[in-house]
Amino acid sequence: MKHLTLGAAALLATGGMAVAQDEVNLQLQWVTQSQFAGYYAALENGYYDEENLAVNIIPGGPDIAPPQVLAGGGADVMLNWMPSALAARENGLPVVNIAQPFVRSGLMLTCWADSGITEPADLAGHTVAHWFFGNEYPFLSWMSQLGIGVEGGDDGVTLLQAGFNVDPLLQRQADCMSTMTYNEYWQVIDAGVTPEELVTFRYEDFGVSTLEDGIWALEENLDDPEFVDRMARFVRASMRGWAWAAENPDEAAMIVLDYDETGAQTEEHQLRMMGEVALLVAGGDGRLDEAAYQRTVDTLLAGGSDPVISAAPEGAFTHVITDAALAE
Repeated sequence: MKHLTLGAAALLATGGMAVAQDEVNLQLQWVTQSQFAGYYAALENGYYDEENLAVNIIPGGPDIAPPQVLAGGGADVMLNWMPSALAARENGLPVVNIAQPFVRSGLMLTCWADSGITEPADLAGHTVAHWFFGNEYPFLSWMSQLGIGVEGGDDGVTLLQAGFNVDPLLQRQADCMSTMTYNEYWQVIDAGVTPEELVTFRYEDFGVSTLEDGIWALEENLDDPEFVDRMARFVRASMRGWAWAAENPDEAAMIVLDYDETGAQTEEHQLRMMGEVALLVAGGDGRLDEAAYQRTVDTLLAGGSDPVISAAPEGAFTHVITDAALAE
């Protein structure tokens, strides 16, 4: 088992002198798993060390909101889904996307086939489990576009907060649950459920996919040249980690297991997860695709009387960091 702060207090011996590395505290979107393999690979393979960085990777969870951690000074950068980050920005937290490792969405809705739900419009009158703290925004936008409320009743969806596991679905507390292609869906299958017993809806197939797992920083910090330089080195090393993880998925999954301090992850699950995550990062170099950004914004605005954001954001992303990172 590795300790998460490996390198956080490391010193570089240079010419007989000890030179402290520049520290970066990274707040993850979720718990330690292959969803974040690129960062753990960069740490384990020494890519951060080569950039003179001491990176502390901070796991998340269902009760941890990365924007709140960033706002409170608990992290220098956070990983966050774009809907959550843009909603936080509109609500007064000036976060900026500085890099976008994930270029595709892995979000889908998984329902019991015997619930009578054959298309998203059938969700009215049913209970859906979802993660909160900003993770629910893509789903809320989708329901708003369909004209389905989320306050329950025969004409609306009853929204249930989900945690680490898929128990709400397995125990029939919910008819549907939001799942990731690389994680929760396979937890359901591993519980003995067959694919034929399920109906799945990929957000991308219904035109409501939004960008996930971007790297975000506070806008005010981007006025500091030292911070910009530190972030460019961090992004460069992180993308090296992602490239290596995608090319070596089995080895990357084993690195993640080494850093899992809870012991909750299994080898089979992490190997499978890494294979799926590799598909979501394939073809990306960290630079935000502005067309995908605009698609995300348009999806969030298309909520009728109850959109996730009320106006197109300004200044919510920058290419300054990735331009510097990719220049070398």
